[in-house]
This record gives sequence, C-alpha cells and structure tokens, in this order.
Amino acid sequence: MITGDGQCLAAFVFGTTVGVLVQRSRWCNTAALRDAMLFKSYRNTKALLVAMMILTVGFTAMISFGNGNPMRFDVGINQFIGLFLFGIGMVFAGACTVSSWVKTGEGNIGALWALLFLIVGLFLSSLIWSFTFWPLAGQTMTGGPNAAGLQFGWADALTLQRDTGVPAIVFGIIQAAAFYALYRRILKRERATLQGEGDTAFAAGPKPATPAVPALAIVATEEAVGVLSPLPPLGE
Repeated sequence: MITGDGQCLAAFVFGTTVGVLVQRSRWCNTAALRDAMLFKSYRNTKALLVAMMILTVGFTAMISFGNGNPMRFDVGINQFIGLFLFGIGMVFAGACTVSSWVKTGEGNIGALWALLFLIVGLFLSSLIWSFTFWPLAGQTMTGGPNAAGLQFGWADALTLQRDTGVPAIVFGIIQAAAFYALYRRILKRERATLQGEGDTAFAAGPKPATPAVPALAIVATEEAVGVLSPLPPLGE
C-alpha cells in the first residue's frame, strides 16, 4: 500500500512528465476541434483520438478486472448547457484548461487571466452547486431517468457492465473502434488533399528558369554602352 508521501511523489513525477509532454507537443483540446473545423488542420485532432482510444480501453479494462475507480455522473440537460458554455469560453480564451496552464508558465498574460477567472468561476460554482445550479439538483440526480429534473441517468461503463452483464472492456473496445474509424477517415482525407495539391502542381508544370547572366558579360555590356554613347556638348 503506497503511503501519502509516496502518492505525492508519484503525483509530482507524473504531473511533471505530462506537463513537459504537453508543452513540447503543443497539446490542446480546443485546437483539436477548432483547427479541424476552421482551418482543416487535424494534427491535434489525431492526437486527441489516439489518447481517447488508449484511455477508453485502459479504463474499461481496469473496471472489468475490478481494479478501477470510475467517476460516476448523472447526465442531464445541465451538462449539455454547461459543456456548450465551456466550449465557447475555450474558443474565446484560445486554449483549453491544460494549455492555459502551459501558456501561463510560458509567460502568456492572456492565458493567466483566463486561468484566474476559471478558478474564480469554479469557486463560485462550488458555493451555489446545491442551491441554484440546477432546479432541485441534489434531489433529481438519482442515477436514473428523471423527467422532472431533466436527468437521463448514469452514463459510465460500470453501469453498462452492471445492467447488461457484459464486461466493460467490450464497450471500451467498441468505442475505441469508432474513434479508430474516425482517425482513418481523417488520414484518408489528408492523403486525398496532399494528392490533389500534388496533381495541381504537376499540371501547372515547372516555372521556366531565368537564364543566368555572367557578371563579366554585364560589365562588358556596360562598357560597350559607355563607348558608343555620344559625348556631351562642350561647355557642360
């Protein structure tokens, strides 16, 4: 059994490693979606899909073997509204929470303000969570469908495993396969784009090269022009 000091040390080593990797790779969840939709750039999108495949299979495998500690949450209309507002905030900030930490460490003042007010917003949310965050929030989040509270019930692999008797890893593999199919589709689109650009460049053909003129020829030409030019009139 790991001690408290051991847990702090492991968290420090893991957090430092992840921080270095995020900073060097320029990882950003916002860029994974924003760049794909606005700029047709899928670098971060592919990285996000690979991470989601690994996490999905890993967590569901731990749940299936009984070693996982899944986070259970009740999905409702409030989650959709909150995620939508959070997505808008990330686009305005130009970064997700992870990359905001990285940019703050790099000295970005805008990211520092975004991170500061994110912390303020989370603090205020914690104060009003059980009172006005959502109508009768504490009473309606029961884990099952509840039309009065606009809740749809628990959404996690452990619930699916318990209700269906199918190991959670099966659902994890299905979801990872869907992510992989999307990943392959992105690769196919990128190859088609590169091929189209190559065909366009080939059809245009190489630009005619401008013949190089030796320096001595330029000097000789200038001297000949000077010799053949008429002399200036007298008195000037």
